[in-house]
Amino acid sequence: IYKTIPCASIKPTHITILVGNYKRTVKRIEDGHRLCNDMMSCIQERAKIEKAYAQQLTDWSKRWRQLVERGPQYGTLERAWVALMTEAEKVSELHQEVKNNLLNEDLEKVKNWQKEAYHKQMMGGFKETKEAEEGFRKAQKPWAKKLKEVKRQILAKEKYEKSLDELSKCTQRIKDAICFVFQAKEKYEKSLDELSKCTPQYMENMEVVFEQCQQFEEKRLNFLREVFLDIKRHLNLTESQSYAAVYRELERTIASASAQEDLKLFSNVHGPGMHMNWPQFEEFNPELSHSINKKEKVKRNHDGVTLTQVTHGVDQGTPQTANRGSVSSSEKNQQYSAEWSDDEQPPAAQPASETNGGENPFEEESKGVRVRALYDYEGQEQDELTFKAGEELTKLEDEDEQGWCRGRLDSGQRGLYPANYVEPV
Repeated sequence: IYKTIPCASIKPTHITILVGNYKRTVKRIEDGHRLCNDMMSCIQERAKIEKAYAQQLTDWSKRWRQLVERGPQYGTLERAWVALMTEAEKVSELHQEVKNNLLNEDLEKVKNWQKEAYHKQMMGGFKETKEAEEGFRKAQKPWAKKLKEVKRQILAKEKYEKSLDELSKCTQRIKDAICFVFQAKEKYEKSLDELSKCTPQYMENMEVVFEQCQQFEEKRLNFLREVFLDIKRHLNLTESQSYAAVYRELERTIASASAQEDLKLFSNVHGPGMHMNWPQFEEFNPELSHSINKKEKVKRNHDGVTLTQVTHGVDQGTPQTANRGSVSSSEKNQQYSAEWSDDEQPPAAQPASETNGGENPFEEESKGVRVRALYDYEGQEQDELTFKAGEELTKLEDEDEQGWCRGRLDSGQRGLYPANYVEPV
């Protein structure tokens, strides 16, 4: 009897449970939405770095440009130094442009694509997730129904196995059990056959939905690949013509620095090559006044100095308020050292009033008008005043046709100053 029983050896654990095994694929949709948020955060942080770097370059360039301009460097090497500051400013502008591209193009591109690709529902979750789950459930429903029937037959087989233990107790029960075995076997084989027939359609439906999810994920992967390429293009300044031009200009300016040219410039301005107004002898003319007016002062700067402090003719040109390459008339009788050294200064000349033998008897001093300095002015001649912006002084004479006024500081010093440097109090 035991040998004639066709016992099936299939157990429930031998069946791979495939129903509902699509959660990971569906969860990938939500992961894609989160990855878009991560991408935007990544872009924002990089843009913040670019902005900070651009600002640091600008601050560094501004500070050092001021130090170089106020420092002792001169000539072509000074231009090379300033060109280094210009390079920093241009690179700062390029990094600012990188920041703007990251925020205005790349970030907005990801944000808009995320908004178009994912649609949140009122009750939470995404529309695309719900559609994928419904598609998988619909594809699995017929096959899952057949699988349930197979499970019921497996449970029936387990009951049969228990009945085998009772064969020794009751022959009738053995006969019933044998009949039950054949019936269960027949139903089990029938259910298994139906499940096998349904499997191809099940696989086809599952593959269709899975392919749809794959296509959606492919769009996201391709899109992020394009975003990374755009970011690379914006970050790779080596392909930017503007970036290359910055360093070509920097190299050209530095290469043009010439020590010989700078030394020649310094020699012409502060050395043997500087312009000199040597003393010249002129015959005394009693018809001319012994006082030197402001127009004659300008003429002296161009035509030379005299031993009598009297010049012939008046220069109608505009006075130069700062002429470093000439010697003033008040220094005409001073002896200079053979060397031009910054440490050696010529002896201070006496005021015009003293060299002329006291106060000018032909010059009347008015009560004067109080004025306030608009700008700083440093006198370039011995008979010019030096004052700071905001300082008050007394105007003694009105402006002449060369734009000069005579005035007196509160300290008592008298001299000339540019009329457009002050305003009435």
